[in-house]
Amino acid sequence: MIKKCLFPAAGYGTRFLPATKSMPKEMMPIVNKPLIEFGVDEALEAGMNGMCIVTGRGKNSLTDHFDINYELENEISGTPKEEKLKDIRAIMDNAYFTFIRQREMKGLGHAILIGKKLIGDQPFAVVLADDLCINEEGDGVLKQMVALYNQFRCTIVAVQEVPEDQIHKYGVIKGEMIKDDIYRVDDMVEKPPQGTAPSNLAIIGRYILTPDIFDILKETPPGKGGEIQITDALLTQAKKGCVLAYKFKGKRFDCGSVPGYIEATNYVYDNIYED
Repeated sequence: MIKKCLFPAAGYGTRFLPATKSMPKEMMPIVNKPLIEFGVDEALEAGMNGMCIVTGRGKNSLTDHFDINYELENEISGTPKEEKLKDIRAIMDNAYFTFIRQREMKGLGHAILIGKKLIGDQPFAVVLADDLCINEEGDGVLKQMVALYNQFRCTIVAVQEVPEDQIHKYGVIKGEMIKDDIYRVDDMVEKPPQGTAPSNLAIIGRYILTPDIFDILKETPPGKGGEIQITDALLTQAKKGCVLAYKFKGKRFDCGSVPGYIEATNYVYDNIYED
């Protein structure tokens, strides 16, 4: 069973400056709940209890959020406001958290490689917290992917169809559909120039990775932008064995962009938030 989930959370979040000058983008609230808490909830639903977070300088609030705040909790103890802490207390009771710093920003692939010390030699999930995924009609995206992993026992990436004028912002897969919404990956490319993408299926921030990805990442040279790209490592893995892409059920909001963040906030407020 997959028991650990890795959260790369060391990036600067420059698209949300000046807010992210002092606040990690993963702590930006969707109504009253930080993005990373949505990701942890999704991992717990999928049966994982080990939350492994790759942080950077100035991101101490990530650690503090999943810890006791004695002053605050004492102040609101016995009042109606204490109910607001019910969900985060349940997370703290059912999950454990480990943290490691990424001292240099060398890309998502590098962040995942840094996380090896927390993950060990086992399959694991990866969640990019600024991709908010919601499926009100059934299982969360990670739970859907874990079910597929239990069947196929290989690396799985979540994909969605993206308009042609946006596809150059993503890693993109090419593959053969082996059954409904599941593709065997033949090729993938990171942020292809407009008009050159091999498909309209973009990789989003949900992965199930087998532990051999760490050895592949060690040998992966810097790619697009001079960074170690997880897409390049996944392509190597696909050529050596098997990587599947899964067109998941549910909604995904790109909360790394201002329009996506506003859209997510409005959706959660209208459909999920309870005062």
